[in-house]
Amino acid sequence: MKPAVAIICGGGPAPGINTVISTVAKIFLKDGYRVLGIQEGYKGLFADKPEIKEFDFDHADRIFSRGGSTLIMSRFKPKDEDFNTRLFSRENINLLVTIGGDDTASTANRVTKFLASKHIIISNIHVPKTIDNDLPLPDRNPTFGFHSAKDEGVRIGNTIYEDARTSRNWFVVTTMGRSAGHLAFGIATGCHFPMMIIPEMFNKTTPTLSKIINLIISSIVKRKLLGIEYGVALVSEGVFHILEDKELRKSGVEFTYDAHGHPELGNVSKSHIFNILLQKELKRLGIQLKSRPVELGYELRCCRPIGFDLTLCTLLGIGVKKLYDEGTSGCIVSANSRGEITPLYLSEFENEDGKIPPRLVDTESEIAKLCFQNMHYILEKDYESASTMLSEPSVYNFNKILNWK
Repeated sequence: MKPAVAIICGGGPAPGINTVISTVAKIFLKDGYRVLGIQEGYKGLFADKPEIKEFDFDHADRIFSRGGSTLIMSRFKPKDEDFNTRLFSRENINLLVTIGGDDTASTANRVTKFLASKHIIISNIHVPKTIDNDLPLPDRNPTFGFHSAKDEGVRIGNTIYEDARTSRNWFVVTTMGRSAGHLAFGIATGCHFPMMIIPEMFNKTTPTLSKIINLIISSIVKRKLLGIEYGVALVSEGVFHILEDKELRKSGVEFTYDAHGHPELGNVSKSHIFNILLQKELKRLGIQLKSRPVELGYELRCCRPIGFDLTLCTLLGIGVKKLYDEGTSGCIVSANSRGEITPLYLSEFENEDGKIPPRLVDTESEIAKLCFQNMHYILEKDYESASTMLSEPSVYNFNKILNWK
């Protein structure tokens, strides 16, 4: 039987997954390998009757530029007792290619160690993906899928902004990003939104719902002083992950929590929560304004990859073959800014607790400072004019709220 390559996908979708799968399939088929796509990630890999898609050139070629994933994804994390050798022995698998986050990568290492203990030697190479762009890759290189998700977010965001201008109202928008605000930052700056709020902005103060709402009101009032009666405030969902439990309870929502203790934000509309809180505060202040919530979430994950990610994912897919031919295993495939393929290892990212700290937006970088300056909000120089709408304008001072100088 010909040697085989098995491909699985873990976690959530990201634009470019099919491009990686397509590239890996084509380049290994060219060298005489069988390429097997395993449905449902690790759950399928160790199932009694796994659902397998055997690739040919036609299918690999057809999916190259499609969004989503031709392989069903799964967040299933196998326990040691779930491991077995059935599929690997039966299909003569020589390489396991995993596409997902760091958890998917670390599990692949566990699998290969288990197989080695059973005298089955395979290689494993991981292709990292996340639209959050929070994996600390060298040279601050983006994770695949980020730029495509951002591009789709900007497309939708510009339409929302046009609606705000056309109907003379405000929109409160939230977008994905569990730990880092890269996606929100990219969308907000790409649309010239007058206010964005990301978790990294609270680096010098304790985040609260009140501060978030006051930042939005600061922008609303500043725009009114400029004669602009519309706008969009974009809030990263990551702010929920840095709020204390007592603040979460103030939102009025009974959150459920995942196995890692994170609030399951996919179950609720964050934009609705912020918009209701905003309307209550505007009513208390006597400011008449119509605002509407918009959630930018799952719309971004399965869009078609843009040219940047098509090229990056092609390079990463070819890189899998390069590393495999060189005998490299147990690694993450990475491409640097010069397009050179290098293997990375989880140990290079992990802190002393064995966890991978997320790459955050650098609020001290020049691009961040310039983009923050381009937003609309109240400063000390606006106090006198803002006093016509606010009894205490200083409460809505952007820098004071964040404890920035």
